[in-house]
Amino acid sequence: MKKLIKKAAIGMVAFFVVAASGPVFAEVGDQGVDWSKYNGDYGNFGYEHDKFAFSQIGGTYGGSFVDQATYSTQVASAIAQGKRAHTYIWYQVGGSQEVAKAALDRYLPKIQTPKNSIVALDYESGASGDKQANTDAILYGMRRVKASGYTPMYYSYKPYTLENVNYKQIIKEFPNSLWIAAYPNYEVTPVPNYSFFPSMDGISVFQFTSTYVAGGLDGNIDLTGITDNGYGKQQGQEVKPDTATPAIENGKEANEVKGNDVEVGMTVKVNFGAKNYATGETIPQWVKGEPHKIIQKNGDTVLLDGIMSWVAASDVQALDTGGSNSTGNTQTHIVQSGDTLSGIASNWGTNWQELARQNSLSNPNMIYSGQVIRFTGGQSGATSRTYSVRSGDNLSSIASRLGTTVQSLVSMNGISNPNLIYAGQTLNY
Repeated sequence: MKKLIKKAAIGMVAFFVVAASGPVFAEVGDQGVDWSKYNGDYGNFGYEHDKFAFSQIGGTYGGSFVDQATYSTQVASAIAQGKRAHTYIWYQVGGSQEVAKAALDRYLPKIQTPKNSIVALDYESGASGDKQANTDAILYGMRRVKASGYTPMYYSYKPYTLENVNYKQIIKEFPNSLWIAAYPNYEVTPVPNYSFFPSMDGISVFQFTSTYVAGGLDGNIDLTGITDNGYGKQQGQEVKPDTATPAIENGKEANEVKGNDVEVGMTVKVNFGAKNYATGETIPQWVKGEPHKIIQKNGDTVLLDGIMSWVAASDVQALDTGGSNSTGNTQTHIVQSGDTLSGIASNWGTNWQELARQNSLSNPNMIYSGQVIRFTGGQSGATSRTYSVRSGDNLSSIASRLGTTVQSLVSMNGISNPNLIYAGQTLNY
């Protein structure tokens, strides 16, 4: 989701959450993540115990659409890892049902997660001054989601919701349909801090941090078991949904690749439980869970691109089968001491501005050893897009409309004074 501090009133929660153990199905206390294009083609889980992921399919910014080219491979990646995959739509529709209709007409037919899975509407920006119109636009969208055969949810944070939405109308029609965020700070937070729980009726998923791990990742907890929807608990299935979509089929196919069956060309992750490289050195924590392509195989060991180290085949898990489900040529680089973004970009034949954009770096001069830098070339939408400045625009309003940051616009366009832009100016983003 958009990286914002979600302020919430401090108060003790009136219930307790029991941690999940044993069953593979959703239980009160299951934790998971949510992804956008900034999490790469394959997404990234924070911990071995994570059970679900929400992937952004795209969204509308007041009528302008931004599709997420990473959506289908992220869904497939989650399925391949035995996790439950769900979908969210960036829903900056204000109070306009016309804009909402256009967004849902565009994205509902493209959903790749199974029927009955969650499709959440991310409403955290662009609200109109008409609280009832905002609410009606949200309800319109949730009804469309339900009519299409999915589980509707509303995502936002408490202060924004209370200011702009009559949320009790939402939960009256869609009980327990809220996914609400509240963060205490930007410190790494692997488990929820319930002192910052956004006490509201109807919350099923609590997003408790945007720094689930070092470097940033949204962490969520399922309070009701809602993330099981779409995954066939009644049929005794795990995460092999009946619904047939290309992303699900690709994920299920990769899920069948076990142990030494991995091959050159496949993208894999190093398992969280892996301890040592084939050469005996300890595998750093920041290597685990990240996608790497197999570039060589020797017996029961594989050489991984990006880290250039040999790992036992039994310590990796396939994210794809090396076929055509990747959305582009994604490369990864683990930052070493002395690296600069310009130097990394030069090695890949790109520029530091593009790396800053693709990795959501607000300050390109601040990268750190162990950080994973990704570059996707040849990806639809990965090249620079443009926006023509209109009368009355400022960088803050443009950044909000386009789903980026002022710092990113400044760095990508070489703007020396953020307060000096003019109508007709073309901005890259």
